[in-house]
Amino acid sequence: MPSWGMVIDLNKCTGCGACVSACRSENNVPNVGPEQSQFGRSIFWMDIMEIVEGEYPDVRVQYIPRPCFHCDRPPCTKVCPVRATYLNEEGLVAQIYHRCIGCRYCMVACPYTVKSFNWYEPERLEDFLQFRNPDVSLRMKGVVEKCSFCSHRLQKAREQSEFESRDMEEAEYQPACVEACPTSAIVFGDFENEKHTVSRLRKSYRAFRMHEDLGTEPKVVYLSRED
Repeated sequence: MPSWGMVIDLNKCTGCGACVSACRSENNVPNVGPEQSQFGRSIFWMDIMEIVEGEYPDVRVQYIPRPCFHCDRPPCTKVCPVRATYLNEEGLVAQIYHRCIGCRYCMVACPYTVKSFNWYEPERLEDFLQFRNPDVSLRMKGVVEKCSFCSHRLQKAREQSEFESRDMEEAEYQPACVEACPTSAIVFGDFENEKHTVSRLRKSYRAFRMHEDLGTEPKVVYLSRED
């Protein structure tokens, strides 16, 4: 079974936000408006953390893109009382929105704080329906949502390769954030496939996983910044 994962090179990330914008568009991520944003209720499937180091004038900013880590041992799935979130057969942490009861136990259990809750009915612009992605369902008030590694793209790519009786190529399944990154800081693929770039990159001497000591085995690997 493939082990879909992501490698993010912090040397290359400029914090431009292209990955965040592409993710919002691809996955119909709703806007909550400025008032709710002030309460920390913004919804992100891909976010960028900013870490400021040093003191003026010797200051530098580190940008760290942060999607869902799709852990191999996800604590969020263990606390869901209705199995609305689970580790699927592709090794991805999936969400079933119509099953979610909004208890938010999964949000508390996630050590990476990558899940968002819909406190209100999402605000949608008048012309939203013209631009929404029909491959991704819209979420409603009272449910938790998060990054899916654009799993709808995986389904399409797999069906096409099976139809043509061939193996799926690496380039056929790439999340929107990966395609949008102008510096190729984000790379995606199968960790277990030696032909995929991520298989080599995750073995780099710069590779590390966030909060690895927790034993969650996240499938997002970072390459540390070199000065």
